[in-house]
Amino acid sequence: MADGTRSIEEWRVTGMDCGSCAAKVRGAVERLPGVSAVEVTLMAERLRLELDGGQCSRAEVETAVRAVGFGISAQDGPAERVAGRFVLPDAGIAPAAAPAAAAADPAPASRLPGWLASRKGRAVAAAAAALALAWIAELAAGGRIGDWAFALAALVGLVPVARRAAAMARAGMPFTIEMLMTIAALGALAIGAQGEAAVVVFLFALGELLEGMAAGKARDGIRALAALKPATARLAVGPRIREVAADSLAPGHVVQLRPGDRAPADGIVTAGRSGVDQSAVTGESVPVAKGPGDEVLAGSVNADAELRLRVTRAAGESAIDRIVRLVEEAETARAPVQRFIDRFSRWYMPAVVGAAAAAALLPPLLAGADWQTWIYRGLALLLIGCPCALVISVPASIASALSAGARHGLLMKGGAVVEAAARTTLVAFDKTGTLTAGRPQVTDLQPADATAEDLLRLAAAVESGASHPLGKAILAAAEAAGHVLPEAAGAGAIPGRGAFATVEGRVWTVGSPHLAAEAGLLQGAAAERAAGFEAEGKTVAAVFAPDCLAGLIALRDEPRADAAEAVAALKAMGVGAVMLTGDNARTGTAVAGRIGLDCRAGLLPEDKVAAVRDMAARERVLMLGDGINDAPALAAAHVGLAMGSGTDVALETADGALLRDRVGDVAAILRLSRAAMANIRQNVGIALGLKAVFLATTLAGITGLWIAILADTGATVLVTANALRLLRFRPDRGD
Repeated sequence: MADGTRSIEEWRVTGMDCGSCAAKVRGAVERLPGVSAVEVTLMAERLRLELDGGQCSRAEVETAVRAVGFGISAQDGPAERVAGRFVLPDAGIAPAAAPAAAAADPAPASRLPGWLASRKGRAVAAAAAALALAWIAELAAGGRIGDWAFALAALVGLVPVARRAAAMARAGMPFTIEMLMTIAALGALAIGAQGEAAVVVFLFALGELLEGMAAGKARDGIRALAALKPATARLAVGPRIREVAADSLAPGHVVQLRPGDRAPADGIVTAGRSGVDQSAVTGESVPVAKGPGDEVLAGSVNADAELRLRVTRAAGESAIDRIVRLVEEAETARAPVQRFIDRFSRWYMPAVVGAAAAAALLPPLLAGADWQTWIYRGLALLLIGCPCALVISVPASIASALSAGARHGLLMKGGAVVEAAARTTLVAFDKTGTLTAGRPQVTDLQPADATAEDLLRLAAAVESGASHPLGKAILAAAEAAGHVLPEAAGAGAIPGRGAFATVEGRVWTVGSPHLAAEAGLLQGAAAERAAGFEAEGKTVAAVFAPDCLAGLIALRDEPRADAAEAVAALKAMGVGAVMLTGDNARTGTAVAGRIGLDCRAGLLPEDKVAAVRDMAARERVLMLGDGINDAPALAAAHVGLAMGSGTDVALETADGALLRDRVGDVAAILRLSRAAMANIRQNVGIALGLKAVFLATTLAGITGLWIAILADTGATVLVTANALRLLRFRPDRGD
């Protein structure tokens, strides 16, 4: 690539176990010319950057990453072995890639069982073997032979660590845990603490292995989502059924789902009726009845009878593919607390080195203390000060929370959303399609200057291209009545107020009673009847031309079954609730009263935005809407959530989505966010608390080098294990 063009490039980087690993990869590539906008995501194992092909090539980026000890491959390619020295622990995420990965790495090490198949596993084995032989030599001969044996054991484990430290120093990163470990071990050898040096090197290798295993466990939630789609599909070609790769499916293909089969793609049922278990995708615990015309999401399990499914989305674009992609990408939307810790860690490590040097030099120089004693304590401080546990404390918790949420139909796009949601004090609900089911029905026809049949026929013709639930309800009523709709031309919309079109030579408008009143067409008995409908909690649409009122159509959209319970749950959490609606005050108040929350009615789309901004000036506002008409209001809130079972808009427009279409899930997402932030506070407390304790005991001479390395690696493992508890969190119950 030498044409000077800028492009977005992406790789999979393996071997990253903690936040400092991601920082090393970032530091290695940021120094390259022509590289900018670097994003390294730990849990998704992804490197993404903007590359100027005239200054730097993909090969140079890959060389820089390998130089600091990590594996790198094309995002869709198999994980690779680095320079013949170690094998990366994880195969490709997609099941279909596993055979290719195996073929790509025929090295003997790749066939080793379990943990020995990784570089870190073999480093532990080598360090353990060397340490065991040193103990045998000490017991058998003792004296100088034992000392030399321990020194050799320390060097066996230290050589690969020192190589990585040197590589990172050459890459402009001298302050790394590998460098601190190298200095501490060599210093221990220099002052005659060979036995402790060997033990510390072994414990460091063991800690790295445990960190890798913990990080792999944290990634399992995302991998489990990706594995929900089967690798193959039963494609129906005429009367024949052929088994094909699921990734080869395209929109329009028809696939067969037998009882027990998992859907290989999103699609619409064309034949058959069956219960479908969507729990793995949306968290819905009860199978949902599906028949012709109903949507089935990839990863759902057909429970009862054969279904035929017409594929609606191409490979890689199904709801579950987008969920996995969004969960992986969410790590780039870092929480403010994580950004603070990242900034803190940049000067923390040099400060630790300075403090360790001061501890080693100042007491002997200023107070005549024993040099060997204080050099030893300074070396221990180097190991205690490593920020690995602190740096991993936030991303591990966020990744676990995002994975747990996705398994329960709660999608949040990153740590920033999690932190903002946890601070929510007020939830603003859209009405239609959110607090209500979004399936209004025509309840009354009130003719004026037309018959009831013409009233419905004209209104349906105007709404023939409608996407709004009220327009769809009018169309459904006309279809149910068997009306033949006249052709409509010149259709348009009056945002938040109605729609118009030319039908049978006249311009007809279907809009709010207020719009008809402004035209001077809603008066007297008609106005009173409209008010009566609204007092009953119904939405009224007036059908009129410039010179006449055809009549009124009343519709009602019932509140969702869990709406009142959801509002009560929010109040129990100390969170307020308000409904925002374009309906008139009478209708809005009637619906809000049944649910149990406040109401702000008569709002046009721009009014909703203004209302949200007004509330956001005083409260931490979460807005829940349908993801289509409420996009501006969702953007104005601190957190915007969309309703919708995996729809494109619901997944792409807002900060998150409630995939199960349950109002009660807004309380669940707040519980999960609060639990995640509590987990982060616990992790930060563990990381800093352990360091503070061992800092004091080391300076007092109570603990030494091997305890110091346990304080670092042990804290990292504890923090990661604590974060993994979120994978078992039940947002619906809060435990």
